[in-house]
Amino acid sequence: MRHLLTDAFLRAQQPPATGRREIVDLRTPGLVFRITSAGVRSWTYRFRDQQTGDEGRAKIGAYPSTTLEAARAKAAELRAIVSGGGNPTRERRAAAGGAGSFAALAERYLEQHARRHKRSHKRDERNLHKHILPVWGKRPSTAITRPDVVELVEGVIAKGHDTLANRLQSLISGIFTFALDAGDVTSHPCFRLRKRGVERVGDRVLSDAELRLFWRNVIETPEVRRTGLGLRLILVTGVRVSEAAGVSRSQLENIASPDQAAWIIPGPKTKRHRLNKPAPDHIVPLSPLARETILELLAMIEPAEQFLFPTRSKKRKGPMRGNSLTQAMSFLGDRLAGDDDAIRTWLAERPSPHDLRRTVETRLASLGVPKETRDRCLNHVATDTGSKHYNRHDYLAEKRDALTRWSNILGSILHGTSAAVVPISRARGRSP
Repeated sequence: MRHLLTDAFLRAQQPPATGRREIVDLRTPGLVFRITSAGVRSWTYRFRDQQTGDEGRAKIGAYPSTTLEAARAKAAELRAIVSGGGNPTRERRAAAGGAGSFAALAERYLEQHARRHKRSHKRDERNLHKHILPVWGKRPSTAITRPDVVELVEGVIAKGHDTLANRLQSLISGIFTFALDAGDVTSHPCFRLRKRGVERVGDRVLSDAELRLFWRNVIETPEVRRTGLGLRLILVTGVRVSEAAGVSRSQLENIASPDQAAWIIPGPKTKRHRLNKPAPDHIVPLSPLARETILELLAMIEPAEQFLFPTRSKKRKGPMRGNSLTQAMSFLGDRLAGDDDAIRTWLAERPSPHDLRRTVETRLASLGVPKETRDRCLNHVATDTGSKHYNRHDYLAEKRDALTRWSNILGSILHGTSAAVVPISRARGRSP
């Protein structure tokens, strides 16, 4: 219900028989008057978080102790916070934890830096709430010392999570760098602190035998066929696992044409996207094997369905998350059994979806595909000045040629026939 609120109107409101009644003030956007069946009257402010898009509600006070005029003034203050990218509810919770607490500092870091500038801000928030705030949340931020950081990081390493330990150390360092710049602290507990976790540099590439093992077993039962096709899609296109999980009908073009079929991944959905520097769309030409995989996935969903990998969650809508495909890759190793050499190799060092992507780049390199084309196929960020600032060629023809050749070679491997490497100049009909 909406109404131009006046004191006379508010005093005349009678409690509802059950529940509560809410009346939105037509003069002050977001200001809501609430009266419950018990006769309790209060003010709240409704808003939408500009960073997450989520709807929020902030308490203002009880009526009539908080007058209509005071409620409108407070709503105007809260609206200014929201317009500036803030969230009144989160800021109130942080203040309750103590203005000088590490929890309050962490919230300011998320609000004023991470959510504005980092595409990975949700990961920062998860790591904070799961690993750091339970230990340091109520402590004064100025009381966090270098030994405290070492103790927390070493505790994570002791559980066998070296990579996570390094991510946490980087996050803590970022928070204190933010605090130092803001004048909240005068010392930095992570200054020149070397990362203590030992991370394995990825070098896993699937052999021909492992490719055959993977392709056959990843869709062996109806229960795993959909996610198995998702993993196949990564192998034939080289896309990232989150991009594969999010593929939708709207991203597909000319799917009926074998020579023009393409998958266009919106820039904001790619890893290259940054909040302050949007990435261009990533065009993935669909090779024969990729197109066959897409068509089979389309046949598994209803015509009105948008996402090829719809989520199974009852709490949200949209596509499944990338970790569902990562788990499917892990489950494949759990199902493998036997004394075959490929199985032994697989189980000795289980590959991940990222290793499928690495296999694509390695195989393209073995086919003689130039690095600039491989980088465009895998949507890597260009690092040289010429590519970043001057080269505006879209490489679409080169990408289609490279991915089609990889599809043909993979098909030969899967059928156990010769997978001879053809120099790229000959493949294009030119003499070497």
